[in-house]
Amino acid sequence: MPSPTPIALCITDLDRGGAERALVEVVTRLDRQEWAPVVYCLGPRGELVDSLDQAGIESHCLNATPRDALVVFRLAKQLRRQQPALLQSFLFHANLAGRLAARLAGVPVVLSGIRVAEREKNWHLRLERWTKRLVDRHVCVSQSVADFTEKSLQLRPDQLSVIPNGVDAEAIATTAPADLASLGVPAGAETLLFAGRLHPQKGLSDLLNAFQQLVTVDKRDLHLLIAGGGPLEQLARKFVEARGLESRVHWLGTRRDLPALMRASTMLVLPSLWEGMPNVVLEAMAAGLPVVATAVDGTQELLAPRATGWLCRPGDAESLTTTLREALDAPAARRELASRAQLTARKHFTWNASAEGYARLWRELLGDRA
Repeated sequence: MPSPTPIALCITDLDRGGAERALVEVVTRLDRQEWAPVVYCLGPRGELVDSLDQAGIESHCLNATPRDALVVFRLAKQLRRQQPALLQSFLFHANLAGRLAARLAGVPVVLSGIRVAEREKNWHLRLERWTKRLVDRHVCVSQSVADFTEKSLQLRPDQLSVIPNGVDAEAIATTAPADLASLGVPAGAETLLFAGRLHPQKGLSDLLNAFQQLVTVDKRDLHLLIAGGGPLEQLARKFVEARGLESRVHWLGTRRDLPALMRASTMLVLPSLWEGMPNVVLEAMAAGLPVVATAVDGTQELLAPRATGWLCRPGDAESLTTTLREALDAPAARRELASRAQLTARKHFTWNASAEGYARLWRELLGDRA
């Protein structure tokens, strides 16, 4: 039997985030008789390293800061020692450092992971364009991200592949619902759940404006759970306090029990201005939780309007309010759409399928190189 093919996977950090969890889910599902993976993390040791340790996967954390350009040389040294057949990177800083280090170390095949249609940081796109010749294939999490990347980086279609995220649908569907009363939500109240970084990308201002309309104008017995933290938190709290909504908005911070919150909530709301393929929507689908989201990258590929969820215009608080009102007024439709979405998640978005998608692509590129 031939020896497993050594491969390297590189990511910016290994704290608990969407891309980080995706890497762990994929690498731990690889056939270890075919692949010998080593994970490289540019930053300090994160909590997900424990999951790699438990799976017996070697990892190295290089303790770099975002401005530490010398990490390229430390990574190249590690790659020369390992001599992998390919390097697969995830997230911008790891994409950039990984492709430079891989070429310095003589790694034959280099793949870059594109997880979002970047519409905020133009300097990211410039650096990606300047170094794109160092990459053999760009792996995108959705077709819309691939379309954006093709245009923004001026690539050919054959330089791009699409491998969607996955979800552990069975584990989420069988999670016990959270006790919302312990969070201050009265029995019988309808509850909207927002989960994500409190950053302008996520459209939190549109959500708060829509929520204010539903509570103060429509007089609905409605509560909002906000799970996450970020730079907009203090400004958002001032908005809530100024409008007397403190008893209706519950700030939960970073949570490790999102599936339980989803199983207890009325709807997930994700009013993002741009995305890639949001894990939180996949998880809500798996939980059987109805979703109202903006029609942006990736989300449009997960939700069919009024078939598996509700979509509204991004950056439009009035459109979000109208869509939320429609969904709240239709409990039977919510149950039907959530059931279809749950079936879609179970059938088409599994981590096993994602891992096999990467393995199939790596075989193809290594075969072409041979």
